[in-house]
Amino acid sequence: MSKHVPQICRLNGEFAVSSQPPENAPTCRFEVFLQRGFDVVELAAVMNTLKRANAITGDKRFSCRIISDMPGLVTGSTQMLVRAEPAIEGYGFGDVMIVLGGTHIHREGWIRRVRAMQRQKRPVVLLSDAATAFIRATDSRDGRVTTHWRDVALLKEQGYYPHITTSFAEQSDGVTTAAGGGGTAELVIGLISPHIDPVEVAELGNELLLPVIRRSDAEQPHDIAANAGLFDARVTEAIKLMEENMEDPLPMTELTRRVGLSTRHVERVFREVFDETPARFYKRLRVRRARAMIEETLIPLIDVAIATGFCSHNALSRAVRDEYGSTPSKMRARKSITLINHKP
Repeated sequence: MSKHVPQICRLNGEFAVSSQPPENAPTCRFEVFLQRGFDVVELAAVMNTLKRANAITGDKRFSCRIISDMPGLVTGSTQMLVRAEPAIEGYGFGDVMIVLGGTHIHREGWIRRVRAMQRQKRPVVLLSDAATAFIRATDSRDGRVTTHWRDVALLKEQGYYPHITTSFAEQSDGVTTAAGGGGTAELVIGLISPHIDPVEVAELGNELLLPVIRRSDAEQPHDIAANAGLFDARVTEAIKLMEENMEDPLPMTELTRRVGLSTRHVERVFREVFDETPARFYKRLRVRRARAMIEETLIPLIDVAIATGFCSHNALSRAVRDEYGSTPSKMRARKSITLINHKP
């Protein structure tokens, strides 16, 4: 891959045109906007991902500065102190702007900068609480939006949001709303993926110890063991054991022994709640996990089979075909890595 520095930065399908950069200038300049009570996990994910990307590429391809409407030392959600530069209106825009979530998110402090970035066709990313604040204030917009899944149900109860989803990220009119939190590193990898080789994308995921790098339109994970319909705590524990033992599925006798229930009792409750046997439920969990790995990662199919407890590629193919009417090869078929995938 060439190490030259382009004059046009392309992220999220948007172009940010800059003046002729000096030699060794960053390809893409990120700015992170934060306020008091900012989410320290999100900040660390952004900064660490960009730092490791620069180390992998061997140059300072990405830069990042921290800004705020309350510059100086800003206290985060865990009392972490970060020094932020002033966000001067109409001045010093980065190629990409990321607004962090947190406990004291006031959109009045960053919305004008967001609008200015939109006018300049520069991408903006709003994470978790910032995305929620933006959605509340712009409920008449037509484009898809998302936020952390914990806020989606609340927003639906409070207003009419027909285009809200539980995907990791959604883009509309140059603004990406995203779940944030633990998914922030994957989102940043998606943002910078047009500027690094696919091998470097994979290496970056390994550096960050990410088991998968999910696409932006993938569904946020929901712990089904927390389903309000499961009133028996021991059945909830059984589902957790299933989720924790995908690679080497537990026999039903061992699973029921661990939760202190008889096989007959477990089967009766599962039929009442899910209208299927525990064994069938367990297999469907494994097939769902396999589908996510097939569609959202580049892990070899044989490794997907092993990771989800299927003894061979053929066994995986039969299970996936029976459940979804398609083979893993057809699900996987694509020409290139597309981590940021926004629906029109």
